[in-house]
Amino acid sequence: MAFSGPLEDRLAIRELVDTYSDAVARRDADAWSATWTDDAIWDLAGMKVEGKEAIVQMWLGAMGTFEFVAFHATPGAIEIDGETATARVYVSEVLVPKDGGLRRVEGAYDDQFRKEGGAWRFSHRGYNILHDDTQAD
Repeated sequence: MAFSGPLEDRLAIRELVDTYSDAVARRDADAWSATWTDDAIWDLAGMKVEGKEAIVQMWLGAMGTFEFVAFHATPGAIEIDGETATARVYVSEVLVPKDGGLRRVEGAYDDQFRKEGGAWRFSHRGYNILHDDTQAD
């Protein structure tokens, strides 16, 4: 996988990834929800959630367990194929649970996108943890 396809579409997908990351950091459920297609699938290391509504509800529950969240994403590849695309996106997270401790996670998403009404959205995100450094209080 490499960077291929129209630059305008690759930039739009990069901005979608950045919008997603910013929404996580700000805990903005509306902005975060807007990055997904209605029929999206979120596969978190084997735990699969289907449909935007279910995805958002799970995210809200998870976000409610953290005192602080930092989320940074860097695409390693983006390939455009007409109205669909794929990407590999590396993420770095710092999570401070409300019950104490600290968690630093490095991971990678294998993403699929679909262009709807001229805008790119995530149609499938498959997450794999590459490294997890969890520290208890």
